[in-house]
Order: sequence, then C-alpha cells, then structure tokens
Amino acid sequence: MAEARGPERSWAEWIRERDDWRSAPGKPEALANLTVLDLSSGHLGGCFCSSILAEFGAEVIRIEPPGGDVLRRFSPFGHQHKDTGLPYLVEGRNKLHVTLNLRKAEGRRLLARLAAKADILVETFPAGQMDAWRIGYRQLSARNPRLIYSALTSYGQFGPKARMGARKPSSDVTEQALSGVVHITGEMASSSAPQPWEVPTKIGGWFAWYAAGAWATFGILAALQYRTVSGRGQLVDVTGAEGIMRYAEDMVLWYEKSGTIRERIGPLDASAFPYTFVKSKGGYTMLAGFSDPNFTALTTIMGRPELREDPRFKTFLDRARLPNKKAIHAELERWSTRYTSEEILEKVQDYMLSKRGPGTVATGPVNTPTDVLNEENWWERGALQRVHDPDYGDLVLQGQPWKMTETPPRLRWACRPAGKDNASVYLKYLGIGRTRLHALRKQQVV
Repeated sequence: MAEARGPERSWAEWIRERDDWRSAPGKPEALANLTVLDLSSGHLGGCFCSSILAEFGAEVIRIEPPGGDVLRRFSPFGHQHKDTGLPYLVEGRNKLHVTLNLRKAEGRRLLARLAAKADILVETFPAGQMDAWRIGYRQLSARNPRLIYSALTSYGQFGPKARMGARKPSSDVTEQALSGVVHITGEMASSSAPQPWEVPTKIGGWFAWYAAGAWATFGILAALQYRTVSGRGQLVDVTGAEGIMRYAEDMVLWYEKSGTIRERIGPLDASAFPYTFVKSKGGYTMLAGFSDPNFTALTTIMGRPELREDPRFKTFLDRARLPNKKAIHAELERWSTRYTSEEILEKVQDYMLSKRGPGTVATGPVNTPTDVLNEENWWERGALQRVHDPDYGDLVLQGQPWKMTETPPRLRWACRPAGKDNASVYLKYLGIGRTRLHALRKQQVV
C-alpha cells in the first residue's frame, strides 16, 4: 500500500529553503581551494573580478603599493568614509590586504615567489609593464605552468592601440568611448545645436571597468575548467571596451549590413516599440507592449483603442519606424502623466488578472537610489546587505547576484586597510617573520 503523502509544498517554499542566501555559511564554497593575487592598480574592474572569486571562496590577496592603491582615493564628489573611497569599500570585500612595492627589485622577487604558489593572478598595468619588470605571464608561467593570469587594460595586450597606449593607465571613460556605446547613449538632438544632455552620454557607473571585471572572471573560470583537463594555465586578455561592445547587440552588424550609423534616440528602443520609459506623476515608469496582441492590451488599458487603427501604428513593423515611435511615445505620455507608477501598475494588473482582453503589458517604476534601498524584495533576497566591518563600521553593500543551492557565494567582510594582513600572509606563503618584515618595511618594499 502506497505511503500517504502530505500536500506538495509550493515552489516558492521549496526553493527558498535551498536557495536562501542566509544559509550560505553552512554550505561549501566552490573556489575554496584557490589562491588569487589581485594586483589591479587604479582599476575597479580588477577589484570586481577578484571580488567575485572571493565571494565564491577563493583566498584573494590584494596587493597594493605601500600607502595603498590610488583607487582608494576615488570617490563621488570627494566623499570618503574613514579616509577610503566608497567604490573601494564596495569591492574590497572578502580579501586579505597586503602591501608590496613592485618598483623595487626585492618587491618583484617577493611577487614572483607568491605567484609560484598562486592559482590566479589579476593585474591591470599597461600592456607589457609586468613583462618589462620580468614578472609578467611569460616569466611567472615558466615557474608555475598552472598559473591563470588575467590582464585587464583599455586597449588589450596587442594591436596598434595597445602599442600606442602601452604606457597609459586604464580608464573607464576611455573604454566607454572606444566601445561605441557612448555614441548611442543619450537624448535625441532637438535642434542643430544640441543641448548638453543631447550629446554622447557617459553610462552612469563605471560600466566599462565592471564589464572588464565580469568578462575576466568568465575567462578565468573557463581557464580553470581547461586546467583540470590539461594541467596548464593560460593568459586571459580582457579590455573594458571589448567587454561593452559584446553588450552592444546589433550596433556593428546593423552598420555593416545597412550602412546605417545607430544614433541616440533617448528612451526609445531601436528594435521594438512600445518598449520605453515614460513620465508618470511624480516620476518615471517603464512600459512594454510591442507585439500586436500586447499593443492591443496597452491601448485598451489606456482607453485609446483607436490608436490601433492609426496607419502609423497598425503593425509591429509600422511601430518600429522612428517617426512613429516618437508619435507613440507622445501618446503614451499624454496618458501616463495623469497617473503615478503605482496606479499604472494597478491598471495593468487589473487588465491581466481580470482577463479583459488579449496580450500582456510589462510595467514598473524607474527607481531612484532611495527606492532601491527601500525595496523589500532586494533585502529579502540579499541583493542589499547591512554589514558591520571592524575597520569601517556599518555599511550597506550590494550582495551577490547568484543564489545557488549547493555552493552559494557570500559576503564575509567588507574591506580592510592597506597592508593589514602583511604579517599573516607573508608568514603563511613565504615564511617571512616579524624581524624580516620590519626590515622590508624600512626598505619601503612593503
């Protein structure tokens, strides 16, 4: 006789029990057996890359020059917390922090000894700089063939631009500009003399650096998989410009096939419409209803069914033409500005839940930073976490975007001052005790 079973649990209950970020401390870490050296200099992308590896359990040793890396001084409008820039507080997480002067021969010798025991090295110096110091991939991999060496730069390790920029430090704004994405970001020009907000627009954050860090991590993880098969490491060469270009979907192919240079069109989307942001009462909201059934749904919710019969808007292809997109956007805002984002959401939900017609519509508010911080969903999922750090006090930091049932990442600590872990790291990896460390400090090696 079959055993009686209770009611099946809902998916939300089942996955929450296995996926909740708060259960991470009791689970294994996917990269716990790896040692990473982070030599990124003045480049948040390298720090982001090593943050991801550290969140998955790798022991990341952040190597800065004596006194700390210049990145610690970068901060919005000069606002610092306990003499440290806010971006570094975000990406200093889970790392051991040591100092080492690579401009001194003894510093380079110590780095080579560390790299001989490491699995991964991340650096952001100009192309060829580490090789000129005799601590580049060629030299370090000769001593440690399993080493995976990731270099993040603006122009890459080879090519005409790489040679031209060999002595230039990486910069996010340079990489954004090189990618071509800045040209298509911003408002449409309303006259022959564009206003400041109608010119190529920098993406709000350090997007190129973060793209470089994300793609570097992807390459490192692929290299780790290859190393399990071959026993050999390799060099992972990444640029922020190429990283953003990979996000640029059809921009390059469109030009190659049609000769059309993609221009700035503000909140309009190049491929589908309506798929946009519109003004609402007290803010902005997103509206998407671009397929024919979904456009029917949107115009019904608006109380404007006659828009479906307008020759400019009758089909998906009609609505994709730029003049028609502008016209639809104007019609949307005549309606949306009468309601708050919440009221628009209620109208959309009422249509779909009550099955008042075909199609669906996507909508939601355009959140301000305050809205993001007040969003319960992000706190519940650990996307935002409040951390008490012994060196920096209470901080609110972004959590991890991955929720994983077996080997979840985790935020163990926020940041540390430059050189805080000198004694423990140099003793563990190189056998350097207190007396020798004191001498190295006097020589300005650490």
